Amino acid sequence: MTATQVHETISEETVREISEDLGEPEWLLETRLDALSALAELDMPDVIRTPGRDWTNLDALDYEGFVDPLNAAEEKDQVGPDSVEVLPFAEAVDEREELLKEHFGSVIDPEENYLTALSTALFSTGTVVYVPKNVDAEDVTIRTTQNSQSLFNYTLVVTEQSSSVTILERQDTGESVEGDQYYSGLVEIAAGENSHVQYGSLQDLDEETYNYTLKRGVTDDYSTVNWVEGNLGSRLTKSSVETELDGEGSETKTVGAFFGHDDQHFDVAARVWHNAAHTTADLVTRGVLDDAARSVYEGVQDVGRDAWDTNSYQRENTLMLSDESEADASPKLIINNHDTEASHSATVGQIDEEDLFYMTSRGLDEESTRNMLVEGFFVPVLDEVEVEELREDLDSRIRQRLK
Repeated sequence: MTATQVHETISEETVREISEDLGEPEWLLETRLDALSALAELDMPDVIRTPGRDWTNLDALDYEGFVDPLNAAEEKDQVGPDSVEVLPFAEAVDEREELLKEHFGSVIDPEENYLTALSTALFSTGTVVYVPKNVDAEDVTIRTTQNSQSLFNYTLVVTEQSSSVTILERQDTGESVEGDQYYSGLVEIAAGENSHVQYGSLQDLDEETYNYTLKRGVTDDYSTVNWVEGNLGSRLTKSSVETELDGEGSETKTVGAFFGHDDQHFDVAARVWHNAAHTTADLVTRGVLDDAARSVYEGVQDVGRDAWDTNSYQRENTLMLSDESEADASPKLIINNHDTEASHSATVGQIDEEDLFYMTSRGLDEESTRNMLVEGFFVPVLDEVEVEELREDLDSRIRQRLK
């Protein structure tokens, strides 16, 4: 099965039925149909390549076997304080069409690659979060439990001037489904002037699920978009968290953590584009791999010609607990303006033998020592998570994963 065969099993009637069920206007249906038509010409998202090897082979997945949009099923919690609007997508179509028309597809091009187009054509669930001017809101929660072969999810966040919002998103799997499953999620954030968005996500899908997510924010002047990205579940995850710093004085921080075991595969990326003056970015990712798990990381800091007085930093560290696990990392720094302070680094390695010897020589057994070192490895990342609930959830799931 190759990607060019997948779209042949999805009809225009399928897309029209999804759109009609959500009560969508003609312009949105046309956007879906354009995405469907584009599939034949689009490539899969870029993946890291080393000599003789593509680390993630998205073309090899059996999309025809698990893409079943008309039988999508889920449980969803979408809650928030009264001061903000947290709307299921169908309600947003009815109540906030002009907002959708302005922002849908404005941050992520629906036809950016094969999987964004597939998701745009077939999404059947979603959430729109709208934060009015001067409103400060916390505890917006979006929880999605997948109960079907496939689920395509879409999220839009719009913040007006001088507002702030904290959003916690979780994805997991509920009812058992025979065979492989597929989850796709697109998240667009449009951060207004001087607004602040904190978006935390914890992915804990069943380990028979293939997962594709793309989250991207765009900043106005003096606004901030911060991300926390935790990946623990799924069989294969292809995930990218990205920010376009278009506004002067805007900032972003991305904190990422993953912990793979068995034969899990994580392909994660953190990317930022500095497109205006006085912008700041900090990308921090740590991952642990056990058994035959694999990971590949790509970090990109792209400083544009107009990005004067830029500060941009990136660190990635992967710890391998077994000889069968594999990891690669590719931090990239692209600078087109000399008025930049930047750094980037990445390490891949195993537990330090001296640390192991030191602790076991003081009475600790090897398993306890190993677990303590893994917990300690994640501390610098957990310390960066400002939202206590998410920090505790992530810490708890990491402890459960330890043997």
